[in-house]
Parts: sequence; C-alpha cells; structure tokens
Amino acid sequence: MKIFSSHFRGAKPPVLVPEGFSLWAALFGWLWLLVHRAWVPAALVFALSVLASRATESLASPGPLIGLFLLQGLLGRDLQRWGLSRLGYVEGPVVAAADPDAAFARLFDNRPDLERQLAGAAR
Repeated sequence: MKIFSSHFRGAKPPVLVPEGFSLWAALFGWLWLLVHRAWVPAALVFALSVLASRATESLASPGPLIGLFLLQGLLGRDLQRWGLSRLGYVEGPVVAAADPDAAFARLFDNRPDLERQLAGAAR
C-alpha cells in the first residue's frame, strides 16, 4: 500500500504525489523536476549539481555527486509538492492505496463533491 498526497487547484483535476524515495528524481534530478512543473526547485537543484560537479573535479572524489543523487531521490517528492504549492495548488487529504488509480477512486469516494465539481468543469 502506498501513500499519496492530493493537491487541488480550482476546477482542475487533482494531482497525486506518492510518498517515498524517487529513483527517477535521483537519476535525473532537475530534469525530473522540470517535467513535474517544479521550476524553482529545478533551478536550485541545477545550481547544486553544477557546484557538486565542480567540487568533484577538484577533489577527484565522487562523494558530492553521490550525496546529491541521494538527496534528490529522498527530497524529490517534497520538492515536487513545493513546486505545486508555488503554482497555486492547495494540499488536500492524504490517501492510501495500491496504485494511483485506486488512490483517485478512494479520493472520489471520500469527496463526492469533488467528482461533481470536476464533471461540471468538463462541460
């Protein structure tokens, strides 16, 4: 069972963000944040990756880059939530489900008003 935080913005469909380590954020860092529309965190992670790469050139040690990869994976989802809040999304209820589809179903079960609101916005 996974835990998802839900984020709402007006009549737009909610965005679900899973909790936990993100392998894709660890591997792709600022590019992964750009895909998830977290512009400011992506710029900050890009600057940190440039500094870490400069530090590894002078130290001849991959330590700073490995540390940055781990931090990106551990904090990627939190940075994604921060980016959503900067875009005007408001955090909603936390949902536990096996996958994102089940999480949406559980979210709509708990909030029937949300389903009607989204149906009205689609027209």
